[in-house]
Amino acid sequence: MEEPTKRVRRGRAPAPAGRTGRPRQAEVARLAGVSQATVSLVLAGKKQGPAISQETRQNVLDAARSLGYVPDPAARRLAAARNDLLGVFSFTATFPTDVQHSYYPFLVGVEREAAARGYDLVLFTGSSTGGAGADGPHALNRARLADGCLLLGRHAPVDELRRLVEDGFPVVHLGRRDEPEGLAWVGADYVSAGREVVRQLASLGHRRMVLVREDDEAPASTDREQGFLEGLRAAGLPAGAETVFRSADPARTLTPERLRQWLGEGVTAFVAEETDSGAAWRALSTAAREAGLDCPRDLSLALLGSPPPDLADAPEPTGFDIPRAQLGAEAVRLLAALVAGEDVPERLVTLVACAYRPGTTSGAPPGALQDPD
Repeated sequence: MEEPTKRVRRGRAPAPAGRTGRPRQAEVARLAGVSQATVSLVLAGKKQGPAISQETRQNVLDAARSLGYVPDPAARRLAAARNDLLGVFSFTATFPTDVQHSYYPFLVGVEREAAARGYDLVLFTGSSTGGAGADGPHALNRARLADGCLLLGRHAPVDELRRLVEDGFPVVHLGRRDEPEGLAWVGADYVSAGREVVRQLASLGHRRMVLVREDDEAPASTDREQGFLEGLRAAGLPAGAETVFRSADPARTLTPERLRQWLGEGVTAFVAEETDSGAAWRALSTAAREAGLDCPRDLSLALLGSPPPDLADAPEPTGFDIPRAQLGAEAVRLLAALVAGEDVPERLVTLVACAYRPGTTSGAPPGALQDPD
């Protein structure tokens, strides 16, 4: 489908107030009303595919002329000197190479897809910037040693990512990110998966549920909460503020007494989000155990994701499985397309579905009749 375009006036426009450097491709893209990938293809003189019409090409050229955009010759030389290397940059304190780490399956998918496409991988550990790779003012500059880079982690430095995107460096984030504008990302469809978990609990007869989550504005957390609340509304169940319990330290605030209070108020199902730390699920299952409650006889528990690897021997929680290896492979496919200058969708986003997991931690609430499926 031809992407929407908007006409720009020919001629030189005044530079934005406060400008100290040359115009960037991202500004050309905004003025022309197209993606930065389209701008890169047009200004490089590439003509792949019929998706970029002559009108769109002309709009991009007019926008570039209007802003006084001049391609950086050094950047062009670097772009032309591809070395078939893809970077993988982690924002965790220790790079996840342990097979028990939740990030490890991502790396399996990344490695397999990269090998199939003839790319070698460069692993950036961030060891020169304090271990996490996100603290130094130029932590991501090393990623430019590769042809493009995959990023893993809930918290990444926005300013540095913005510079990479505006410079036209191919980069893909594993996991949803709202900023910077124009960043490509591949993520799991937590919203749909969360809705399905709630639907299944409602079909068992649960009429009041509470989501336990960390006090974190990471997109993965907000997506899970959105899916939970949408599921409640779709089932005609209460979905107010009282249905979400947020805490910076669930292990301290989610006590057995708090759990019994909820049960006394009629809550029969509790849902926890999955995070790197697994804090919400640990706190919820610990509180139930210390309160002497049997699951699923006295209450039902569900997890929006997979349990922490060190709890693999515990009862399998109701919830969903994140296709981590598939996500890693999809990220490599998108990154390879950006590196090769191929046509990519205007909205650089790939969502992958999660499979529902029945588990053994949910059942009908005490005394409830199960709704027909």
